[in-house]
Amino acid sequence: MFHYQADLLHCENLSVEAVARQVGTPFYCYSAEAIRTRFREYTTVFEPDNALICYAVKANSNPSVLGLLAEMGSGADVVSAGELHSALAAGIPASKIVFSGVGKTVSEMNFALERGIFQFNVESEPELERLNQLALSVGKPARVSIRVNPDIDARTHRKITTGKSENKFGIPASRAIEIYEQARQFKGIETQGISMHIGSQLTRLRPFEQAFNALAALTGQLRAAGHDIRVLDIGGGLGIDYGDGHSPPPLERYARLARQILDPLGCRLIIEPGRSLLGTAGILVTEIQYVKQGQERTFLIVDAGMNHLLRPALYDAWHDILPVRKTQGKTLEYDVVGPICETGDSFATKRRLSPMTQGDLLAVMNTGAYGAVMGSFYNSHPLAPEVLIDQGEFRIVRKRIGLAQMIAMDS
Repeated sequence: MFHYQADLLHCENLSVEAVARQVGTPFYCYSAEAIRTRFREYTTVFEPDNALICYAVKANSNPSVLGLLAEMGSGADVVSAGELHSALAAGIPASKIVFSGVGKTVSEMNFALERGIFQFNVESEPELERLNQLALSVGKPARVSIRVNPDIDARTHRKITTGKSENKFGIPASRAIEIYEQARQFKGIETQGISMHIGSQLTRLRPFEQAFNALAALTGQLRAAGHDIRVLDIGGGLGIDYGDGHSPPPLERYARLARQILDPLGCRLIIEPGRSLLGTAGILVTEIQYVKQGQERTFLIVDAGMNHLLRPALYDAWHDILPVRKTQGKTLEYDVVGPICETGDSFATKRRLSPMTQGDLLAVMNTGAYGAVMGSFYNSHPLAPEVLIDQGEFRIVRKRIGLAQMIAMDS
């Protein structure tokens, strides 16, 4: 949904430069049509009758984004009471909400129990015991899938792999039978399935195949032991093309693999896409403040920083960077950096761009997921606003926080 018309970058049919003149920089810009298109792709490849798409709210929790997905029938995968509250407020019914995460507090569990969510993805024995006690105290059974760690290397970045034995997520596969037996003794727990999520930004199918086969084998073992396994939460993790040479497989191939291995079990599937729904639907627009000629590099110093997009500093992540207005001339090599007083505040090194000057706008691509949600006030820079473009119009869906508002948060 981002394309050039007459050398100007557009989101849907609106000029990004024109939006920037009204909103100011930096800002995030999302395409509603891109989000709708990707969600329809998921509902096309997974049969709605036996699959529930639960959007991973941690990728982008803007209420307008959640409302858009709610209108299309999406569920939600949440990892905090804040995300649960946001999902409910946006119109996603509790019956379509899954609560994941390793550190659920008493208040968070109580809130979710009161709302009657579809299931808790339980990550440890102490969590299972706590949830049982709380469920008994409120007189509402907690529907549970136990998250199993299969010790599978997703072959993604070490900071976003979640299915290896050294990671903090889930219970060891070697103890799954034992812990399901424990859960059967708890009167406040209704164990209905298995959860498995091995990592994020996966671009190959082989790790998924290993995980799905592990799920199928464990389902057979648990059923043989008398457990009523009727839900399989296969997590998310399918990557997007960031322009770094690592392209994910087509969604249809991923879905066909899951259905081939898991459909014979007759379980309801839960799929939790986040990045693959929102990633390509957003950009971060920033203005060049200075073109600085260093001894070895030419720096484009922009007004967005790692406080607006943490991924490059945190994961050494690659994001394509495009000029909002194409210029003529031979491409030059630039380092694109922010204003934050950290050497790690860099979006790109040795990138080739058409000649850039002070005041030009750049678009950091594929920032619809894990952009705004990871923002901070570091160096006392305000958060950037978020803009949603839909059917020829744009609206600000998170206002820019001014300096006075930012300072007033403290006492």
